Amino acid sequence: MRRRLVQAFAVAVFAAVAVVLSGVPALAHGFSSTVYADLTSPGRGHVRATLGLEYDLLIVSAADYEHDDPLFRQGDAAFQARDTAAQAVALHSHAPSVVRYVTDRFRVTAEGQACTPAQDGGFAIEQREGVPYARLVLDYACPAAESHEASSTLFADSEGYVRDTKTIVTYALDLTSGSAALDTQQPSVSTQQAWTTRFWDFFRLGAEHLLTGLDHILFLVALIAGSRRLREIVLAATTFTLAHSVTFVLAALGLVHVPAEIIEPLIALSIAVVAAWPLWRLWRGSPELTDDGHFSLDRAGWTRLGVVFCFGLAHGLGFASALGIDAAWSWTLLWSLLVFNLGIEVVQLAIIALIFPLLALLRRRSAVAPRWATGAIAAGVSVAGLTWFVQRVAGG
Repeated sequence: MRRRLVQAFAVAVFAAVAVVLSGVPALAHGFSSTVYADLTSPGRGHVRATLGLEYDLLIVSAADYEHDDPLFRQGDAAFQARDTAAQAVALHSHAPSVVRYVTDRFRVTAEGQACTPAQDGGFAIEQREGVPYARLVLDYACPAAESHEASSTLFADSEGYVRDTKTIVTYALDLTSGSAALDTQQPSVSTQQAWTTRFWDFFRLGAEHLLTGLDHILFLVALIAGSRRLREIVLAATTFTLAHSVTFVLAALGLVHVPAEIIEPLIALSIAVVAAWPLWRLWRGSPELTDDGHFSLDRAGWTRLGVVFCFGLAHGLGFASALGIDAAWSWTLLWSLLVFNLGIEVVQLAIIALIFPLLALLRRRSAVAPRWATGAIAAGVSVAGLTWFVQRVAGG
């Protein structure tokens, strides 16, 4: 009797397993899947989503969603044959069904307002850990907004093919970047940031940009080398700051645009000219570089400030080009730009505080050494500026 009960239980378990397995397609990936989504902004009012989806799962899910049996048959045959070209053809042949499934399951909104998706380009097949993935690019047209949200229910548990699908989202939108793993517990991600986080990010970006921009640092070094007294370098640095702040904000907001082919050589030329200024003063024996008398701006001093201001305008355009902002006007954007500029200025002041006292100390201890130090610094910076100018004009 006991043996019969054991046999009956085994038969029942086998039957239950057979019933379950009969309702699940023989998919290569097992019981879970990962979707990859990369969000960027190709222009104002647009979000580009580059999606990577498991090919065989996309075929069966889209076919069931659209009741498109030819899609499943053609796509499954290409999958079984491991023919990537045929897989791409299957997706192209049934693009409306595939795109409708994906766009209904992966959505982008702008502060709660829906963005309108459209396929951008065709399909491509790529391998991820030996599994064929379909690559699909969608271009979402969005209302003007300062933040966006992305949500995914792709390959949901309710479809009955896989469980616990995760969508790995990476984004570079709305002046910020980040990543998130979406699933049933967290189906969406937003680019909205706390103002403190946003401003710190922009301050750091400004500081890093000046520290890694050798041309801007050498321009500042040239200003320091050509200034004998602290008030003179402060006046020159303030003039430079005012000039590049104006063009930086205008260019970053899209109100002014000058091609990089003009700006980059001009920045290099500015380094050479400003560095050559103290060489010219030394050659003339200017008292501003040799005496300790009362400081005053003569005609040449005002001319120098005018030159610094004009070149500062060019540097501001260079800062904006490096930041690469393409966003609609907002007060948040304006404050972010000003904080970025503040990061630049803090590093600029730190460089002045580090270099100028050393030169001032040298000038007090020796009558000859400061002239040699100033001349050597100015000559080296001027040569570097001229070299960059020639390279950039020549397209190097």
